[in-house]
Amino acid sequence: MPIPLRRRRWALYALFLLPGLSVSAWVTRTPVVRDLLEVSTAQMGMVLFGLSVGSMIGILSSGPLVMRWGTRPVVLVGSSLIVLAMPTIGLGAMAGLPVLVALGLALFGAGMGGGEVAMNIEGADVERIGGRPFLPALHGCFSLGTVIGAGLGILANAAHFPVAAHLSLTGALGAVLLIWALRSIPAGTGRVSSQQRTEQAATPGPAIWKDTRLLFIGGIVLAMALAEGTATDWLPLVMVDGHGFGATMGASVFALFAASMTVGRFAGGPIVARAGRARVLMVSALFAATGLALISFIDSQGVAVAAVILWGLGASLGFPLALSAAGDSGANPAGRVALASTIGYLAFLVGPPTLGFLGEHIGLRFALVVPLAVVLVAVFLAPSTAPRSIPDEDRSEEFEPAR
Repeated sequence: MPIPLRRRRWALYALFLLPGLSVSAWVTRTPVVRDLLEVSTAQMGMVLFGLSVGSMIGILSSGPLVMRWGTRPVVLVGSSLIVLAMPTIGLGAMAGLPVLVALGLALFGAGMGGGEVAMNIEGADVERIGGRPFLPALHGCFSLGTVIGAGLGILANAAHFPVAAHLSLTGALGAVLLIWALRSIPAGTGRVSSQQRTEQAATPGPAIWKDTRLLFIGGIVLAMALAEGTATDWLPLVMVDGHGFGATMGASVFALFAASMTVGRFAGGPIVARAGRARVLMVSALFAATGLALISFIDSQGVAVAAVILWGLGASLGFPLALSAAGDSGANPAGRVALASTIGYLAFLVGPPTLGFLGEHIGLRFALVVPLAVVLVAVFLAPSTAPRSIPDEDRSEEFEPAR
């Protein structure tokens, strides 16, 4: 018996909430973790490289695993790795072991990278069947999770609550969400049978990686992932080291960024339906670039706080809208979403160490020119996300279900 679409939506909401809670629990404690590990900015970049490596392992393996087994087992394994990563990171920090923290981050990256690719494929399927935008609200639940997690992280910082206990409790909450949601994820979404794989091998069509439009969309995913990931990896430290905030205020600024992302994603659906994907993406990239520029070049705490709102609103819709565009850019939507995700997640591979090394030499504030430049490229790539067969002035059928 098919699982009702409403249950699938709520299950995905919970599954996206899980990594949001987890990542903000980690991010809000990064200043404390850095002090516990007694590492420099460049060394912290190498610790974060564990997250990058894990993310790429998860991303590169997720597409083939979904094609063979479907999204459900990949989501299960990915979310379980996130749950396991939380206490591992916390114990590594408390023990002063950078290698153990990097290992925990690698587990987190593998779980988040692999699980999110599968969940995005599942979400794109729900969006296609439902015939209306779903991915922005779905990613809004991730951002909502970061807001909740950031609020808890602020309290934990203010109360000097042990990092290991904080992250372990976050992992336990994630386990509860996973157990509740998994029963509403159907088996088989995205799976390609052995007979279909044989037929595709015998009569291959054009390779999707040769689709120039899809590669442009992947470039947008990369740019907006870098904009979002830079905040996730470095924003509290940028505020502490670059603008003179304390650890609690640095975490509070990250919470403001997460709240801006949440508002943008939940409000985005109606805006996209009215203005169209390409226009919204172009304006979003400009907002994110403006926020990054203000934080980087203007030495003012007040301006930095205001700029974080622009940054968050601008980054909010880029990733989900570009993935949605990838899914309906041609045949084999699961493969297209997986490819665009893989291109985008390259940002998580090169971003943390690059910004860490630059930050060591020129300061984290000025290292933000790297994501700023990449996001500006996304402004010019945004037209590639417009529907091929639907005029710009007629958006009423942009999310019509495939027949």
